[in-house]
Amino acid sequence: MKNLGLNKWIACAALITGAAFAAPGAGMVAKKLELGTAGPLAFGPPGILFVGDSASASLVAIDTGDRAANKGAGTIELKGINNKMAAALGTTPDQITIQDLAVNPVSHNIYFSVSRGKTPVILKLDVAGKLTEVALDNISHARVSLPDAPADVKDSRGNSKRMETITDLGFADGRVFIAGLSNEEFSSSLRSIPYPFQTANKGASIEIFHGAHGRFETNAPVRTFTTYTVANKPHLLAAYTCTPLVTIPLSELQPGNKVKGRTIAELGNRNRPLDMIVYKKDGKDYILMANSSRGVMKLSAANLEKYDAITAPVADKQGVPYETLADLKGVQQLDAYDGKSAVMLMSDAGSMDLRTVTLP
Repeated sequence: MKNLGLNKWIACAALITGAAFAAPGAGMVAKKLELGTAGPLAFGPPGILFVGDSASASLVAIDTGDRAANKGAGTIELKGINNKMAAALGTTPDQITIQDLAVNPVSHNIYFSVSRGKTPVILKLDVAGKLTEVALDNISHARVSLPDAPADVKDSRGNSKRMETITDLGFADGRVFIAGLSNEEFSSSLRSIPYPFQTANKGASIEIFHGAHGRFETNAPVRTFTTYTVANKPHLLAAYTCTPLVTIPLSELQPGNKVKGRTIAELGNRNRPLDMIVYKKDGKDYILMANSSRGVMKLSAANLEKYDAITAPVADKQGVPYETLADLKGVQQLDAYDGKSAVMLMSDAGSMDLRTVTLP
């Protein structure tokens, strides 16, 4: 989420945040943290980092202890961060896969979920530019298991359904929202888990109309989402592969509910949305979305309720208009950084570069 939105938590008037948080570290125990995978990341209460662990079908909350306010590092221009990660972890760049990043909105330190070969790792880049591994041998954390995760079986394309238990996550209004797949007949799922954790209930099953495919779909997971107020009510803005943009009221995300999302845009087929934030500039709200094959899109977030729901086949694009930002290429992940800029992870000829970009 990932994160001027739910995928990435930040204090902003356009977003929905909890009025009060539990004390940092509530319900946590300091001990060794075993991760099956480290996937989507999001910050919640100050210093608390949420990590999606699809292999273990669980959500982990880590108390990073990172609560000192900082204005940030200003401009970041860090080329070959994958090489620097490999050096820090004592391996080679071909063994490094960056899964996600999240900016701590208090300290502005940047956290990464990384695979070193098959080993999950959490890394921290502080505002001084120092890259360190977050030690998990004795760290305060809590874990909650997801009761309706899919079995570890292959889908029609040979991909593991279990590894899509958590495709994105974020925090708002005292709850962690989790997108992914479940073991239900309608397997596209959105889960809502209060923090501090107690137990996790079943997720809500999500149905949408996919205009490019010309049909209702219930088994395609949300790829990235954020939160936003639509018609004075808190919603998720959820993006799917190939590329429907859908609004879903938070109030409907109750355990076991079957929820029909409202498709307000088709942003082009043969594309996978990668990350999304909402931000404010010059008094107006915008959506910024990175995509696998259609670049970075900028959309106006004004009056989303006024767009007609898409309920019939669409040849390519329809609904909320967008602008493609031609100068932003190869963006894999992005997050809000300091209110005026976003931090972006960009792929360039095999190198992974990290840089801040002024919000357009």
